[in-house]
Amino acid sequence: MFSQTSEYALRAVVWLATEAEGPVGVQWIAEGTQVPESYLSKVLQQLSQAGLVISRRGVGGGHELSRPPNEITILEVINCVDPIKRITSCPLSLKSHSKKRCGMHSKLDEALQNIEAIFSQSTIDDVVNNPNCPPPLKEVRRGSRQRRN
Repeated sequence: MFSQTSEYALRAVVWLATEAEGPVGVQWIAEGTQVPESYLSKVLQQLSQAGLVISRRGVGGGHELSRPPNEITILEVINCVDPIKRITSCPLSLKSHSKKRCGMHSKLDEALQNIEAIFSQSTIDDVVNNPNCPPPLKEVRRGSRQRRN
């Protein structure tokens, strides 16, 4: 249901929330999230353009969250890379459905609306600190937690 880009963006933001202690180079984020570095660079650029990540070039540069994890919602992350597409009209362009969607598309859109509502109320901190689940990305191999560029 969600694109690979959305998954990668969420992994990157979660990793930055849990592992980064200041700006971190893309190679370390890629290793920690198991996302190809070239693809991750594009995702981080989108996150930066949306204002969720700060990106700095040069010595001492790298990527870091622009706000604390409890101020970033899952919906913000998803919407900056691959927004949820609501069903506002008949996807088949059927004339008989031009004034009102059919039951199937109405139900599908209702589900998307519910997903948006849940994700808008769920922060990255909720994902990272969920006591009912194992911590995300903890079995992924990564280097030490010190600052790296």
